[in-house]
Amino acid sequence: MTDEDERARLERIVAIASITGGCPLKEALKVALPDVKWLDLGTNSADSVDYPDFAGKLADAIKAGKAGRGILVCGSGIGISIAANRHAHIRCALAHDVTGERLCRQHNDANVLAMGGRLIGEAVAKECVEVFLSTKFGGGRHQKRVDKLGSC
Repeated sequence: MTDEDERARLERIVAIASITGGCPLKEALKVALPDVKWLDLGTNSADSVDYPDFAGKLADAIKAGKAGRGILVCGSGIGISIAANRHAHIRCALAHDVTGERLCRQHNDANVLAMGGRLIGEAVAKECVEVFLSTKFGGGRHQKRVDKLGSC
């Protein structure tokens, strides 16, 4: 399998994880987007869990080649996005609207999208994920900027 084939395969697999406050939105996204090949990393219980743990599980899955992109959901999306961005290979953007999701892919090559399950409605979240998954990185002048992130 060529590198390009492997990248294409991984792009079809999307890791998804949440903490308790994001579980309802995580499950709603899986139902609303049945054509996505989801790799569900939990949580799937009402027990209190910590967002750094689930951001770490998702980051590890991407690093291990189990998924090409990821979706993280917590109550606000803020804590889990901060935790995800502590991993050098992750570029996590916080979802607000489809324009932001288009730009995070085109300009920043974001590979993870974080959402606030208590802040964003299901319809907007679905649209954001669709745009995030369908938008390609623009490269060009943006590539050198993304490359500099590795030295931060």
